[in-house]
Amino acid sequence: MSVSYPVPHGANVVIATGEMAKVFHNRGDKEYVTLEHVCDLTPHDLLDDGPSGKTPPEESKSELDEATFSKQLAEYLYKQAHAGKLPDFVLIADPDTLGEIRPLLHKEVQDKLLFSEAKTLINARMHEIERSLSRM
Repeated sequence: MSVSYPVPHGANVVIATGEMAKVFHNRGDKEYVTLEHVCDLTPHDLLDDGPSGKTPPEESKSELDEATFSKQLAEYLYKQAHAGKLPDFVLIADPDTLGEIRPLLHKEVQDKLLFSEAKTLINARMHEIERSLSRM
């Protein structure tokens, strides 16, 4: 379950699904990741906001909500990057969410992205996430 890329000291780790995201900060180093919880992000104003781009008519409400949250997460990352508050970061999301969010990431955010991984870790315990990210 080990990721093959290092997560340097000071980098953020964003773990996401279409329903929520958790942001962590690496206080350790690339050999032994030690995460500190920064914040949780949840969808807001789903009816008012809506997903990015055209939506196929056969999409369910939950798929629309997940696409909308992916857009909201991309916007959050952009605002953080633009304000100088986003250090280099790693994005780990379930495959569907990662596919939704990748094309929405602004160049300013892409420049901070160290790597992304299609993996579902949102319900994993912190030590499991750390072990997954540590280079052993």
